[in-house]
Amino acid sequence: MPEITTKPRVQVKPQVERPKLYKVILINDDFTPREFVVTVLKGEFKLSEDQAHRIMITAHRRGVCVVAVFTKDVAETKATRATDAGKAKGYPLMFTTEPEE
Repeated sequence: MPEITTKPRVQVKPQVERPKLYKVILINDDFTPREFVVTVLKGEFKLSEDQAHRIMITAHRRGVCVVAVFTKDVAETKATRATDAGKAKGYPLMFTTEPEE
């Protein structure tokens, strides 16, 4: 009688990497009114009044402040929209992104 050999089925699961995260950073300037910065933070980043105020004050005191962390596309979109909101009102409000380490 011939020998029967069986091979186990091996399922290969693809390894999915988590997307790299990026920080959205508020850069302080001396011309944009504080109330406007708080309004932009609340509108674009869905922050509470208190959270937006604390971020604005931190950026004012230290020069920069991390607002939030997102995937690259979301971070760049939010930073661009927030910066554009300042430009639309004639303010030099600036948001930027950088990779999170």
